[in-house]
Amino acid sequence: MRRYYKFKIKAKEFLDKIGLLNFFTTLYGIRWYIRHVKCKVEAKMRARGYLDKRYERLREFEGVHEGERCFIVCTGPSLTLKDIEVLKDEYTFGMNTITKIFSQTDWRPTYYVIDDIGGYVGLENELIESKLEICFTSDLLVDMVKPKVDFIAYPFERVKQYWPSETPRLEFSGNAYEIVYGAYTVTCSAMQLAVYMGFKEIYLIGCDCDYSGEKKHFIDDDIKNEHRAIDTEQKMIMTYETAKKYADTHDIKILNATRGGKLEVFERVDFDSLFVGD
Repeated sequence: MRRYYKFKIKAKEFLDKIGLLNFFTTLYGIRWYIRHVKCKVEAKMRARGYLDKRYERLREFEGVHEGERCFIVCTGPSLTLKDIEVLKDEYTFGMNTITKIFSQTDWRPTYYVIDDIGGYVGLENELIESKLEICFTSDLLVDMVKPKVDFIAYPFERVKQYWPSETPRLEFSGNAYEIVYGAYTVTCSAMQLAVYMGFKEIYLIGCDCDYSGEKKHFIDDDIKNEHRAIDTEQKMIMTYETAKKYADTHDIKILNATRGGKLEVFERVDFDSLFVGD
């Protein structure tokens, strides 16, 4: 499957070169539409009480942190080792290349989340060596890559954009066992998992939403991002707006404790003020 994934990347580059990428992308959209229908049907079954053994481990986390607070540690350039050290006694979600900082700290996220298939392939060895206790990923990644990491899978619905000209439709789920909606950042998956676990205060740190500078992440890495920076920023903002709408109607606070950056969707809070008296 890994060879297939690498072949698919090369095939995409070739089709783009000869001008047939949009045509095949449209045909490919049919496959994802079929998967979308399947995801919706199965989600409704789980909502009605169907016990899906594939996500049995995920169900163990429902409401386990009811009323508590957590920090979602993103990988923007504002993230610092000093701030991470402060979070050692907090419930935290780490993601993607957060593994790059493990050699510099004893801190480890309570939960680790990754959606991106290419990102996982590039990080697999690091994740195996890290031996993180609880890791989550989408069922899509599990099916396509057969990862060597012991992931807890969640039912994942990709961003609803099956045809190139279609406007993307974003949603947010409060019940990860039923479905986790894909977005333009894995942070959204982490937020949906946090809500499912019962957290009522969710703080974002290192969530810059800013790709205008030379430094894109807290640590330079060789994981390629093929998206244009401006597209990435706009799509991420759309994602966070969707999350805020859900939070505002479900008595959940999502606050931005990032030092700087462009994300203004959520109310900002001073990171240091959250630990006064600790």
